[in-house]
Amino acid sequence: MQPFEPSGPSSRSRPSQELHRPPITSGWPHRHQERQPYTEACPSTMDHPSRHPAMPRYYHSRHRQQQQLRNSPLVIERSRFRRNLHYRTSFSDRLSDMDHKDVFAALQMVCSDVILALNGSRSSSSNADASDRLLGVMRQIQEHGRAVEPLITGFTAVYHHFDLDAQTPGNGYRTLVKVVHSCIVYILQKARYIASNCSGAFFRMDHNASEMEAYCSALCQLRALLYLAKIILNDNPQGQLYSQEEGGLSERFVQEYISMHKACFYGRCLGFQFSPSLRPFLQTVVISMVSFGENYKKQQTGLGIAALSFFTSGKYVVDPELRGTEFERITQNLDMQFWKTFWNITETELLSSLTRIASTVVQVNIILTIPPVSLSLPLASDSSLSVSVNPPVAHWGPGPVKVRLISHTLRQGQDSAELMALSRPEGPQLSMPGGFSRQTASLSPCLLIHFHGGGFVAQTSKSHENYLKSWSKDMNVPILSVDYSLAPEAPFPRALEECFYAYCWALKNCHLLGSTAERVCLVGDSAGGNLCITVSMRAMSHGVRIPDGIVAAYPATLLTTDASPSRLLTLIDPLLPLSVLYKCIDAYAGTSCQTVQPAQQFDTLAALGQDTVKLLSNFAQGATNWFQTLLDSKAAAASSSSATSSNGPSPPKSPSVEKPPKSPSVEKSQEVQEYPENFEPLRSRCLVDIRTPCTPIMKNPFVSPLLAPDSLLKGLPPVHIVASALDALLDDSVMFAKKLRNMNQPVTLTVVEDLPHGFLSLFQLSKETQEASDICRHDEYHVDNQVIYPTNIWQHRILTDVKVAQLWAQLDVNTEKTTN
Repeated sequence: MQPFEPSGPSSRSRPSQELHRPPITSGWPHRHQERQPYTEACPSTMDHPSRHPAMPRYYHSRHRQQQQLRNSPLVIERSRFRRNLHYRTSFSDRLSDMDHKDVFAALQMVCSDVILALNGSRSSSSNADASDRLLGVMRQIQEHGRAVEPLITGFTAVYHHFDLDAQTPGNGYRTLVKVVHSCIVYILQKARYIASNCSGAFFRMDHNASEMEAYCSALCQLRALLYLAKIILNDNPQGQLYSQEEGGLSERFVQEYISMHKACFYGRCLGFQFSPSLRPFLQTVVISMVSFGENYKKQQTGLGIAALSFFTSGKYVVDPELRGTEFERITQNLDMQFWKTFWNITETELLSSLTRIASTVVQVNIILTIPPVSLSLPLASDSSLSVSVNPPVAHWGPGPVKVRLISHTLRQGQDSAELMALSRPEGPQLSMPGGFSRQTASLSPCLLIHFHGGGFVAQTSKSHENYLKSWSKDMNVPILSVDYSLAPEAPFPRALEECFYAYCWALKNCHLLGSTAERVCLVGDSAGGNLCITVSMRAMSHGVRIPDGIVAAYPATLLTTDASPSRLLTLIDPLLPLSVLYKCIDAYAGTSCQTVQPAQQFDTLAALGQDTVKLLSNFAQGATNWFQTLLDSKAAAASSSSATSSNGPSPPKSPSVEKPPKSPSVEKSQEVQEYPENFEPLRSRCLVDIRTPCTPIMKNPFVSPLLAPDSLLKGLPPVHIVASALDALLDDSVMFAKKLRNMNQPVTLTVVEDLPHGFLSLFQLSKETQEASDICRHDEYHVDNQVIYPTNIWQHRILTDVKVAQLWAQLDVNTEKTTN
């Protein structure tokens, strides 16, 4: 492969308006020139015009007008906006604007400052051991920084070649650079604090040493990921993000994942790459998961385990290292049933009732059971002819399909006897609360059909109804969400057959759903995004009318184990680790889908409802066990030691790069990896064997649409993809959008920043997730209003500096109008 030649600026361009930023503190390199203070002496009599009675009256009048303008609400609001920008663009955002060379220069400088400060305060330090640890860590950070800088320089020079286009920057190489940059930014912030306060009486030397050790370990592991990404870059064809060779690089990555230490990313460094507003949520999820995993094997129901976990979560709050070690053990050792049980906790009646309080109130929220009968639909190419659509039959024969109908307004047909015969009401929404009109609205011309995410193995429409209710209200359309059967009990192609059958049933019975179906949009996230694409492909192959558009959020378009730069993020992602991703792929299209259970066991909502009945008894038992643990301290110590022995000793607290005893997997990885001679990533002391799924089904075009031939993708409706820059499946979206673009298929790609995989389910947690949800809703609005993007115009929306610049410009325009 020929090396790429950099062409033009490779980083994302900044807004046209140059935002004012405060001066940088002395000693810090920055590419922006500092403003010089205004030193021209002014006469004291010029301070205020009132001191010049000889001045013309119009000067006093103009000065009063200027004073009134400064006190106007618009200018006050603009000043407040500027102050907010001042604080937002203080230290961390100034680092974001710095060139990567300046960032690494600052890293070397601040590490030297910390070392000098610590050496100067060593004589008065009462914690010499912690001070020595901190000195060693800062020297190691300097070493990692010097090694990482040329890697970042190389990726920065070429990563723009892998973008969809110049207006849509986003791919796995960019993301790795961004993650490393985020790690260094935190180290710089923490190091500045240490250098300024290490001699203080209240400075916690041991705590700060532990913090820097954790981020030094994270930087060491990120350095290893950059070496792996360099191998992908050199081995892949030009512009290709995935390594699709059999075994080879993908197998080498799996072996590295097994042996590399990962606990540092789930302890003190948890979620450092994501938006700060989401970090408390991620910490809660990880603590809940490790507590849940500790009690998973006990003879309890799902909610009973949750009750027990509540009383064992405290130790994971106060001990981040223990939390990280336990999370690493859980993600690599527990089976698929654990993940299904944990992810479905949110669907219990107790927790779903709590989330329903904050959700949008709708008039219609009912479960429908579609009977398995053959449907007759008009042929798309000739409406005078018809085509027969059979019910889903894979694995256990014909069976019903469950769907959820959500509508903010009661419309014609939604209260008909024909629909009520298929329905099961759920929740208080059917009682039509006050403020709603009891009159029936007319049919909507639009219909949204939604396929939920969950890795094909977990969740139902109940986990996604919060943002679906919001969409139904904002767009004033009915939404039909399909509760397809889940793997591994219902592997491919059962879910696809059920979703396609529900789509055809909705087209035929749209009048019952409150819509004329003049415009139909398919919406899905993650696994649901995959189903949106494959259902449309199946509609084309059957000759049925295709939808008017597809909105896929972070879709999984390649269900294989091929390595890519963004999939390297599974080493550090708390929501989508590699072992969990492989378990989901194996359950849906691999070897774990051989056992098929009877269809009557798939009533997930009924099974979850049984947990609530036993909540009080399980909660009492959990409280008893908790108090017993407090009283018996020796038993607690013994339990801790046994857990350590079962998990293997935790990695040394000092993040020194040492070579552990070679296991077979580590020996294999060392033979093929191209690490420098003086570098070795931290290794896990608890090695397990992750089974890599590999079956021909995984390359089926209806499983992995990225591998579909052009003939199956030609004719797809406009596809609108919304991906996250920090998602392990980002390259799935980028490569699929490129494939459609090369076929002249209408496609748009929006890459949002600082959000994890599954951000739609988190839309109520932060402003960033709400804005990302609005992007999906915006794309659905374009489909519903027949706004089709031309194939030569590709729009990209970024939720960062562009929006700030536009707001700034608007404030400037409004101020000028007020002044005039």
